[in-house]
Amino acid sequence: MKPARPHRRSKLSSIPELSLPQFSATILVMIDTFLVPEKMVVNAKGDGPPIDVSSAANRVFLLTLNITNIIEQESLDVSIFGSADGAAWSPKPIALFPQKFYRAQHPMLLDLTSHPEIKFVRAHWEVNRWGRGTETPMFEFHVTMREVPNEILKEATAEAKALA
Repeated sequence: MKPARPHRRSKLSSIPELSLPQFSATILVMIDTFLVPEKMVVNAKGDGPPIDVSSAANRVFLLTLNITNIIEQESLDVSIFGSADGAAWSPKPIALFPQKFYRAQHPMLLDLTSHPEIKFVRAHWEVNRWGRGTETPMFEFHVTMREVPNEILKEATAEAKALA
């Protein structure tokens, strides 16, 4: 039987603890969400959930309509409505995607800088079907909403001015 080895002290125990200064920061979370949930299948008009945009650092958003499944001879109209309280919605849409008939991704900018009263947005869709086969339309789609960082807007504005 081997004799027990004496316990050695770790070299790390002799290092003094570091004292870091305390920082206070507000972390802004950029909005990145769905206006229409992913893989939503619809066959009639409807509305997405209200999305609170009041905490957005920047009031410009990239919306993307992504149509992932359809049947032939049908159309999809998607519009965006605004609200100050999430209950009463604007009578007219604040933005519209052009009418769509096929699978694809369709980006659009939503600029709310001139609408400070809008605190909530939501998507509204209408579907239409014509021709042969079933009369019930079917679309599988979703709409994403991503806040555009201020740095990117500044860069794009500068680039646009340089090209003008």
